[in-house]
Amino acid sequence: MSTFTTSRTDVSVGTPPSGGSLVLGLVSRIEMAVQRYRSRRALMEMTDEMLKDIGLSRSEAYREGCRHFWD
Repeated sequence: MSTFTTSRTDVSVGTPPSGGSLVLGLVSRIEMAVQRYRSRRALMEMTDEMLKDIGLSRSEAYREGCRHFWD
């Protein structure tokens, strides 16, 4: 059985990941999706002055805020 190293962990080719790591991976992805959703909604609630401070226009903030959480 050959092994290669990824940036996250050692992975054995042909060996399925354990059930615990699958659950943790899913939970991690859900947490990231929720964080993206909240960040995008926060952009849409900012005033024009706040957006100007971070270098965004109202239309850019709106476009980002309307993106899907998985995007």
